[in-house]
Amino acid sequence: MTSCPAETTLGSAAPEASRSPVIEVREVSKAYTRGQQTVPVLLGVSFRIEPGEFLALMGPSGSGKSTLLNLIAGIDRVDSGSIMVGGVDITTLDESGLARWRSRSVGFIFQFYNLIPVLTALENVELPLLLSPLSGRQRREHAKAALALVGLADRMDHRPNELSGGQQQRTAIARAIVTDPDILVADEPTGDLDRASAKEILDLMCGLNKSLGKTIVMVTHDPKAAERAHLVRSLEKGVLTDADPRLHS
Repeated sequence: MTSCPAETTLGSAAPEASRSPVIEVREVSKAYTRGQQTVPVLLGVSFRIEPGEFLALMGPSGSGKSTLLNLIAGIDRVDSGSIMVGGVDITTLDESGLARWRSRSVGFIFQFYNLIPVLTALENVELPLLLSPLSGRQRREHAKAALALVGLADRMDHRPNELSGGQQQRTAIARAIVTDPDILVADEPTGDLDRASAKEILDLMCGLNKSLGKTIVMVTHDPKAAERAHLVRSLEKGVLTDADPRLHS
């Protein structure tokens, strides 16, 4: 499999310094406490992502990939350093501000879908809109449009147990994009799928990246999945093993 075609802006002749990154991580460190022991997870990580890029984060288990993804998505807090997303320093937001920012700015795609079993595909996709000012009819129309975009217009009344694994992940992707977020974060999005379904999901993510210009950060163990990204960065024991030269431009 080849990488997703880059958007025109990625191949533009404009100098790097003239574009503002959509995500900028600077000297981020994170550790967890287990009993009396402090376990470092990330050690001074710095990199940036331009608008419309598709980044794959790779590395062995325990290298800090998912922790870094959670920090970028505002699910967890840094110990030190800063993270700018769309011009907002999310490390300075309080909990309520962070929750508001997360609800409108980030779409989440998980390995195990995280769908609510008793709800239909349409109702699952509508969930992120419940706190929005949209009317019930507007929420349903948005959810229907998102499901149509991922090829599930004919499955919106089905519950998760009536859908295949690939269809459940498509539903989860529709839920992730229904609020039109600035970035999509995906944690092993193909990890629970067979090869054919995984290819369909990666094709879909490439389409969202190319047609909608969505910036995507994906954690994966799968080299085949990572091949779809514009950029691949590696973590090893909490340290990026490849430098990002754009930080020094």
